[in-house]
Amino acid sequence: MPQYRYQARHSSGQMQAGVLNAESAAAAAMILRSQGHHVLQLVPIQTAGVQVGESLKRLLNYSSGPTQRDVLDFTTQLAVMIRAGISLRLALDGISEQVSNPKFKRILLQIKQEIESGKQFSEAITAHPKLFNPLYVNMVKASEMSGAFSKMLDRIAGFLTQQLETRKMVIGASIYPGVIAGMATFVTIFLLTFVLPRFAGVFEGKEDIMPWPTQFLMGLSEWMVNYWWTLAIGGIGALVGFIFFSKTEVGRFWIDRGKLAVPLFRRMFRALYVSRSLNTMGELLNAGVPMLDTLLITGDISGNVLFKRMWRNVYSAVRQGKKINSQLSKSTLLPKSVVQMVAAGEESGRLGEVLQEISEYYSKVLRDAIKSVTSMIEPIMIILMGGIVGFIAMAIILPIFKMSSVVSG
Repeated sequence: MPQYRYQARHSSGQMQAGVLNAESAAAAAMILRSQGHHVLQLVPIQTAGVQVGESLKRLLNYSSGPTQRDVLDFTTQLAVMIRAGISLRLALDGISEQVSNPKFKRILLQIKQEIESGKQFSEAITAHPKLFNPLYVNMVKASEMSGAFSKMLDRIAGFLTQQLETRKMVIGASIYPGVIAGMATFVTIFLLTFVLPRFAGVFEGKEDIMPWPTQFLMGLSEWMVNYWWTLAIGGIGALVGFIFFSKTEVGRFWIDRGKLAVPLFRRMFRALYVSRSLNTMGELLNAGVPMLDTLLITGDISGNVLFKRMWRNVYSAVRQGKKINSQLSKSTLLPKSVVQMVAAGEESGRLGEVLQEISEYYSKVLRDAIKSVTSMIEPIMIILMGGIVGFIAMAIILPIFKMSSVVSG
């Protein structure tokens, strides 16, 4: 069981320090409070084995920055410790001692210093937008005004968990096609650069009887063997060019538009962006964030340029005094049924709850779409790979049969 070193002040005013065994920092704090102590400091004690393990983790993760998983774990722990009655400063101090990522530890200590200088937690985390996005900051800010900090942290943790699970599903759906495509590319290159050159001597001087597939592949094979470096340079150049193009405004627009246009993937991406947008909007509204701020944040977090433009247009309309559904009805990105439910929620004053229900439904649609895409891609990739290998095999076998018939005749 983990050990914690504590400093506490008894209700009688007497100071006390010592070591306590508990399952977690929150449990240790509850034990001390039940004994009539006010917790001043609570720090976990690491054994020699744990310290060695943590040192190895720090060494391996030194160059890597904190991830959204780190932020989720931090948010969950902070919610538990705040609910247990530990002050924010002590909670940050205790969590930073347990963090294995050195960069994240430095960030938490910086946030702690900002809080000690008199800043609010929401103000301190704005200096780290890559970890704490506008949704996180605004929900924390709303909770600081309402006094429901720990409950809001639980809601943020739930939101982050859902986002990570969604991202994991999308990445998982793309792994298998990527593996098959990589295998197909490797097999094709192997056949063209290793197998076909072995037949060059057999077909030499018999070009007039070779069918066009064989002539084409033999020429391609010779080019790849002698000028393979041009293919490597071209591939690297195309990859670098695509990366730079995707970072431009025009490139990002066409890529995001393509995601919503390709027949096999558009249902999946549409469900992803609808679920993410409505879930973000619902969480912010239920947290008490103003509508205009909510619309701006929703557009930024949607993850697609076209959806971002749609929410910016809604922002402009609402700013002019119009209703949300009046602008959404002009867009083709959201289904009409969603717009109608948004209008009903707006009229009834339960927009936040309605948006949460719609986002939950589209989360299920997204899971079904991912399964559908995965099941459809598998046979397509197998057929494509079989077609490539079969075409190469046919190009090798056909001239052999033709030469055999000429010799026998």
